[in-house]
Amino acid sequence: MGNKGLDTALEAVVRTAATAVGSLPSTLKRVLAGRPVRSDGQVLDTEIQIMLKMLALLPDSDFEQLSLEQSRAQIDMEARLVSGRPIPMSSVEALSIPGPAGAIPARLFRPEGLPPSAPLLVYFHGGGFVLGSLDSHDSLCRFLARHAEVGVLAVDYRLAPEHVFPAAVDDAVAAFRFAAENADALGFDPGRVAVAGDSAGGNLATVVAQLTRDGGPRPAFQMLFFPWLDLTTKRRSYELFSDGYFLTEAQIDWYTKHYTPSASDRTDPRASPILTEDLSGLPPAYIALAGFDVLRDEGVEYAARLRAAGVPTTLRIHRGLIHAFVNLTGYGQAGTDALFEAAGALRVGLSFAGRAVG
Repeated sequence: MGNKGLDTALEAVVRTAATAVGSLPSTLKRVLAGRPVRSDGQVLDTEIQIMLKMLALLPDSDFEQLSLEQSRAQIDMEARLVSGRPIPMSSVEALSIPGPAGAIPARLFRPEGLPPSAPLLVYFHGGGFVLGSLDSHDSLCRFLARHAEVGVLAVDYRLAPEHVFPAAVDDAVAAFRFAAENADALGFDPGRVAVAGDSAGGNLATVVAQLTRDGGPRPAFQMLFFPWLDLTTKRRSYELFSDGYFLTEAQIDWYTKHYTPSASDRTDPRASPILTEDLSGLPPAYIALAGFDVLRDEGVEYAARLRAAGVPTTLRIHRGLIHAFVNLTGYGQAGTDALFEAAGALRVGLSFAGRAVG
């Protein structure tokens, strides 16, 4: 058996173990996890501790040592390990969105029982602007579609280093405008088109909300999962959680150099949207952060600034979770609970949304 076969076999073993963790008694989970991990007044969730140990069994995931193709395959594989069985949809449709540099692939999820003129969520996946795909976040989009009772349009924006900043931004804006302008034709409510994303995708959702504020259709709601908002400054959470909690400081540096090889671009608010001075008039926001995450503190700061600007903002810090918890649709109670809460917040937020202003 070659290395690829070994890796596939090991992936199957880890996936089976991950599936079994939830059924274990709490005392055994504690034994498997080891001593509780505490930092900054927080305690790492026991099932997350176990997951981190299981991920450590996988082949080397140091992106600096892997090819770009290997790194992208690694992220997709890690998502598969914890995503569980796909939630059935009424339909999953491949779309092609007109973009500034050609067609943008997208995937439209319609959950079973969705009424006519339901809301539509435009979703941007995470992955540091370098990794991630429609497949890595397929299970999450299905989860949000079913439990938030919305259609979900997942966008396969261009990735770096093949396409550096601002390619991803340009694609994200084009995708949102397509969704807003074609919502009615697609069977959705044009007045209830929202944006969402995690990590780098949270950055793009934030930027779309900012760039569309003063002209054309605007999002009715923004949902940001542990958004990466600042490519210029590292806050205290970097010192606390720089290594050992899935997303590392070294990976952030790797993503940054690929997405913005020109350092001067990092101060552009389209790359670092936390640098935008005027945040007034932006759509209501739900921001969900992980306690054990290098990006935690910039999310807290951005939520505070939105509130100060008069933007209705809900901030939720899941203190026992780590970066990328949105992919845990098939693993652990804490991550699933966080996703149910987010889906409920989106459903409620969109129920109060008015018609987008064109």
